[in-house]
Amino acid sequence: MFDIGFTELLLIGLVALFVLGPERLPGAVRTAGLWIGRAKRSFANIKSEVEREIGADEIRRQLHNERILDLEREMKQSIMPSPPGTGSSGSPQSATPAPDASAPGTQAVAEASPSEAKPAETAPVSRPDRPAEP
Repeated sequence: MFDIGFTELLLIGLVALFVLGPERLPGAVRTAGLWIGRAKRSFANIKSEVEREIGADEIRRQLHNERILDLEREMKQSIMPSPPGTGSSGSPQSATPAPDASAPGTQAVAEASPSEAKPAETAPVSRPDRPAEP
């Protein structure tokens, strides 16, 4: 912070000894130490608060950008859906991915295209509360 060497501290101490005298010097040094400690603590608190705010703002900004990118992908998929049997990367898939129930508008898009809908295959489901049927 400040570049104060031993000789400068010694000079300040000697001047303080001559000005204040040996009776009041220990009290003055103690008071100065308390004030310096308070100033350091307050600066440290301010610094940590600013760093927390900067970090929180950065996190909020990243989350906002990710939300915008997700919405943009959803809009592109709803406007130009990928051909059946291919994913977003162009590689063939065995089934069409299920729409995300939490995203608004994706259910309507999935229901609006009945040509891609496959009939549901019913398979026997084993249940632990019932015995297996032959």
